[in-house]
Amino acid sequence: MASLRDQLGGLVYSTEHGKTCPTCREPLNDCHCDDLSEQQRLAALDGVVRIRRETSGRKGKGVTTVSGIPLPGEELKTLAKTLKKRCGTGGAIKEGIIEIQGDHRDTLRQELSALGYQVKLAGG
Repeated sequence: MASLRDQLGGLVYSTEHGKTCPTCREPLNDCHCDDLSEQQRLAALDGVVRIRRETSGRKGKGVTTVSGIPLPGEELKTLAKTLKKRCGTGGAIKEGIIEIQGDHRDTLRQELSALGYQVKLAGG
């Protein structure tokens, strides 16, 4: 772990290049950190889509999470929008995991199976 001085001592803005990425120190136009993290996320997947119901950290509110979908960012957003419409609720995408408000495990399993994904219901 880098010291606090190293963490706070990086270049943030350059009059020559404008804003710079804090991770790779490249100008934001040339930064490829997001692409690399997306490629690493996709490489770590095993091809099984897991659907689980979670309440932890959400003040008791139930949320159905869908993880392990091997799609890049924009296609993942489109799929999330389709799933939210199918369930008739809201939701979000956080770190490659689709969150749908409420308990919709059966509906999501049917929808994702119809799209050709191998689906597992995880958790209780």
